[in-house]
Amino acid sequence: MIVAVDTGGTKTLIASFADDGSLLDHWKFPTPATEAEYVHVLSQELHRHFGNKTVDALVVAMPGIVIDGVAVWCNNLKWKNFNVVGALSGILGDTPVFVDNDANLAGLAEARSMKEVVPLCLYVTISTGIGSGIITDGNIHHALRKSEIGRTLVEFDGVVREWETFASGKAIHGTYGKYARDITSKKVWHAIADRISRGFLATIPVLQPDVIIIGGSIGTYFSAYGADLKNFLKERLPDHIPVPKIIKAKHPEEAVIYGCYYYGVDSLALESA
Repeated sequence: MIVAVDTGGTKTLIASFADDGSLLDHWKFPTPATEAEYVHVLSQELHRHFGNKTVDALVVAMPGIVIDGVAVWCNNLKWKNFNVVGALSGILGDTPVFVDNDANLAGLAEARSMKEVVPLCLYVTISTGIGSGIITDGNIHHALRKSEIGRTLVEFDGVVREWETFASGKAIHGTYGKYARDITSKKVWHAIADRISRGFLATIPVLQPDVIIIGGSIGTYFSAYGADLKNFLKERLPDHIPVPKIIKAKHPEEAVIYGCYYYGVDSLALESA
C-alpha cells in the first residue's frame, strides 16, 4: 500500500492506494499554519489510519520548491527550509518517505493517464496559487523540476507582476468576490481567460509543449473559459509558434494524489534496483 499526502495552501488530502493503483480511501483536513503543527496533525492522522498496517511508501506533495526532501519555499504557506523527510521519517516505522512538488506530481499522473505519452507535457495547476509540472516522455523533467510558473513575470493592467498574483484562484476570488463554482457570467469568464492567457503567452514560446493540461480548482471549470483561452493564445502568439493542445485534467483536484502513487512506485523500484 502507498499512502499519499497532498499538502495544499488551504487543505491537506490524504489517500491510500492498493498495489494495483486503485484508490482505497481518502479524506482531508485544513492545512495548519506552521510546519510544526502540520507535522503534529499529519502524524496523528497517519497513526490513526495506518499505524497497524503495512505501508510500502509515504509520498508527500508540497506546494513549493523541493530539493532533496526539503521544502525550500512554499509561497502560499510561507514555509521555508522545511525538512519534510526528516520531520516525517519514522512516523510509520521504517516506511520510506518521498517528497516532491505538488504540480510535478500532478503532471506525472496526468501525463501517464493520456492514451499516448507525449515528448513534452506542461501541467499547470490553477488553485490557491499557480504551479507547474514539466513532464518529458512520461517522467518529471529533472533539470526543470524546480520551475515555478506562477512566478513568471508578465505585464497586466500596465504593471509587471507575477502571474499568480492576478490569475490564481485566490486572485480571482479577490477580484470578483466569488469562487469559481459561483461564477456564471460569460463576461467574467472571458476576463479570467485573458488573465490566464498572460502566463501562457510568456511560457509557450520558451517550452513549446506538445500539450498543456490545466488542473486545480480553476481547471475544474475549463469548459467555461477554455475556448476563450485558446482564442487569446491564437490571436497573440507569433505565427510560427503553434498553440499547443490544451485540455482539462482528468483529475483536476485529485491529480496530485495519483501522482504520489506513481512517484512512490517509481521510487521504490529505483531503491530496489
